Amino acid sequence: PPRMTPARAAVLEAAKAASAPLTAKELAVKAGVSDGVVRALAEVGALEAERIDPDPPFPPPDPGRPSKSLSGEQRRAADALVGAIEKGSTQPVLLDGVTGSGKTEVYLEAVAAALKKDPSAQVLVLLPEIALTLPFLKRIEERFGAEPAAWHSDVPSAGRRRVFRRVLDGSARLVVGARSALFLPYRNLQLIIVDEEHDAAYKQEDGVIYQARDMAVARASLGKFPIILASATPSLETIVNVDQGRYGLQSLPARFGAARMPEVSLVDMRRDPPEEARWLSPPLVEGVEKALADGEQALLFLNRRGYAPLTICRRCGHRMKAPHSDTWLVEHRFENKLVCHHTGFTMPKPAACPECNAVGALSPCGPGVERVAEETAERWPEARRAVLSSDTTQSAADMRAILEAMRNGEIDILIATQMVAKGHHFPGLTFVGVVDADMSLAGGDLRAAERTFQLLNQVAGRAGREAKPGRVLLQTYQPDAPVLNALAGGAREEFLAAEAEGRRELGFPPYGRLAAIILRARDEKLLQDCARAHRAAAPTAQGVELLGPAPAPLYRLRGEARIRFLVKTRRNVDIQAYLDAWLASVKTPNAVRRIVDIDPYTFL
Repeated sequence: PPRMTPARAAVLEAAKAASAPLTAKELAVKAGVSDGVVRALAEVGALEAERIDPDPPFPPPDPGRPSKSLSGEQRRAADALVGAIEKGSTQPVLLDGVTGSGKTEVYLEAVAAALKKDPSAQVLVLLPEIALTLPFLKRIEERFGAEPAAWHSDVPSAGRRRVFRRVLDGSARLVVGARSALFLPYRNLQLIIVDEEHDAAYKQEDGVIYQARDMAVARASLGKFPIILASATPSLETIVNVDQGRYGLQSLPARFGAARMPEVSLVDMRRDPPEEARWLSPPLVEGVEKALADGEQALLFLNRRGYAPLTICRRCGHRMKAPHSDTWLVEHRFENKLVCHHTGFTMPKPAACPECNAVGALSPCGPGVERVAEETAERWPEARRAVLSSDTTQSAADMRAILEAMRNGEIDILIATQMVAKGHHFPGLTFVGVVDADMSLAGGDLRAAERTFQLLNQVAGRAGREAKPGRVLLQTYQPDAPVLNALAGGAREEFLAAEAEGRRELGFPPYGRLAAIILRARDEKLLQDCARAHRAAAPTAQGVELLGPAPAPLYRLRGEARIRFLVKTRRNVDIQAYLDAWLASVKTPNAVRRIVDIDPYTFL
């Protein structure tokens, strides 16, 4: 520069020493000066500014890189999928493989085939949760030698902008993401993989309501390209589509290598109850102790967050509820808070009952993962323990750290909710104890038994994935329940056949159609008048059954009362046309909100 100063000299030295481009701010920080010094040097020509695209293209994946060694069954399934892609088949295919069978390596062969076939092809891999997305990105990079484009709620806005732009221009050829990744502006989408296709997380229930798995099948059909649905516990809807010939099937009936499926047994809590104020039965305690003595890992599973699902006054019986809602407050003892998991309301746990003012009378009822963790700490104080739930992991980085520590053998006992159930590989885990196997069987959910089977089968599948055998114990007060006996006996096909027959007799999906109509309002009289008007306007149609209006099981939520209708039709009825005709004939007041949910997954 025409005039040199110590500050300018420091900037120039920092610029010379830099190994990569720096922004003006970054260069100023390195030199220990203000941004103005850097900009003044650029004005006099001593530095030259260059504009750099903040959204660089993603490196192209290399489909020719060698894959991992596949077993004979894996190779057969992979060759069938690759052959279908090379021939241009558009039939959806179910990749049905037991936990630990290596489904991922098989469908990555199909991904490689699609990328080879068309040098501009784009592939989307859908995963149900961020917890699966993060470690999966590493596997993709190892397989194809390039970073895939990741799309999920934890990606910052700049990262989402980069993915959006590069998907649009076609340079992002391999995308891994949660359900909303389906709606990115692909230039040449040629294959979709839906991993864990059975997972309820694919159902979007806020805002625009949709089932991402079904939307993915529709997207592939419209685009005339293949889609692969992968699962160890396929949904009944997908199984029926296979049986009726609409979907193809590739099976992986055994685990990879020397690993074998774990032994699953039931613990009858009526015969082997836990000690008073405890939640782990003697057989479960023995199972954990044996795993620890053998230098192995144990997993205690309870799909209930917090310390206790209900807080009740021992004196007057008052139950702590969220304000303006019919939802119980869950105690979180680690933070001394009461939390509503439906509305997000939170408050400090009061010292006295708000109803009778009895001090110290509020008592937790039932166990959550925190309460199980408390018992675990008392029983095995020397063991390395961790709790994995959405309440204890504040970010994706926290979640990743716990999962990585478990994979590396740095945790002896993991206490976890359903976040641990899918897709994770823990080499040292040999024992799984399910604290409450009956929990998801209650309620009016038509998929309750199916969901219980899927969840507990996935949890059980975390055990014994290496050479050491795995063992699983399910604590239950209903040892005669068909779904639990199917899990213990490995009778998946028999369970699915019985479940399908029950649905067929009742005309429930996939043998019939359902739609839920939910009316919500703060004014109860207005809401009830609106519900009666809807009922009066409902047309009569052959093959259509209208149930309701009825108060929702959670009648009041966030100050709004809710009334539900359920429309049930035969499979050959155009349910959308029926709803259009019905709802168009009813004027809904501005103060009443109406929600339509085709194929509802929750009934609260």
